[in-house]
Amino acid sequence: MDRGDVGPGGSRPVVVRVPVEPVEAAAEADAVDAVARAGDVVVRGPLFGVAAQAAGDGPRWRVVIAVTAGCPQQARDSLNSKLWFRAKDEAHDRADRRALLAAVARLESERVDALEVSGTRYRIVRAEEYAVAGPRGIEEPRPTDPEPPVPDWTRGAKGPEIDDGLVLDPDAPVTPTQALEQVALRSLCYTGGRFPADVRSDARQALDSHPDVLLLPPTFTVVEQSASSWRPLGGPHASAHDARKSLDFALTWMWPRMHGHIPEDADLHADARTLTADGTPAAPGLAAYATAADTLRAGRVNRLEFQGSVYRIARTRRLLRWGPDGPESPRPSDTNTQDPAQLHPALDEDGRVLPED
Repeated sequence: MDRGDVGPGGSRPVVVRVPVEPVEAAAEADAVDAVARAGDVVVRGPLFGVAAQAAGDGPRWRVVIAVTAGCPQQARDSLNSKLWFRAKDEAHDRADRRALLAAVARLESERVDALEVSGTRYRIVRAEEYAVAGPRGIEEPRPTDPEPPVPDWTRGAKGPEIDDGLVLDPDAPVTPTQALEQVALRSLCYTGGRFPADVRSDARQALDSHPDVLLLPPTFTVVEQSASSWRPLGGPHASAHDARKSLDFALTWMWPRMHGHIPEDADLHADARTLTADGTPAAPGLAAYATAADTLRAGRVNRLEFQGSVYRIARTRRLLRWGPDGPESPRPSDTNTQDPAQLHPALDEDGRVLPED
């Protein structure tokens, strides 16, 4: 069957390749081990981003806004800003700027999920975020997941960006375990009475309108264990180290201040180790935070117990449904937490900011 052919149920065939490079072969072996340990698929809910398709891209789309937003309007607002700055700083001429500003005007007033600007199609895309849990709990980073050779814990240091340069290609060959996961998740659908009827209906319809599945690169999230579930403490990160850094920030800056242990301009480690004249800690509440941060920084730590809670670095995954015209857009039942609005000042045709009335 050719790549462009359509398989049973309107789905595309999955093209499988066998890894030959040593690094890729090791990653595939890790994935095989993960399949053996897998138990349940734990679905968190949808995430949203923006993809673009230019003339000549064929069936491929490029992710231009990372698929990490919690609601569709957040992704629309990010596209609004991206196009506004392009109009201000990068437009080729007045006609190009007018087209960009017309798109911005629509995004300021409409919940629009598809736009075409100067020959490029933009689409708000929807992915499902999920994780795998087995007998040992939620999946942690794998040994072959990317890690920096020398961990940098500097607060301002930048790590890799989620979905940076990512191309969505429904015909790209995948490894055997990726193919297995894609095929297994084609039928993933919201069921059960805890989901509203319109959510279940939209999910069933998506199985027909977007029968294929593309797997996006894994992300990494700090989660806290509760009696029966895992609660994410923040957004996803591109690497396990960046997720650890977010937990380190909570331990060394945010949580001590939230609980009144440390003033805004204090240094956690210095204050935690300061002793009074009789040898007792000057700030006894800080010692536990400093010790936990030291433990986290001691190596590739993926599980940390602190003040009665268990925190893990979870390996989270995302799947994007794909139909005849490309990636799935938001569903009617997806919730928007905000309305469209003007985010930036008006521009004239020469890219100058106009004074407000």
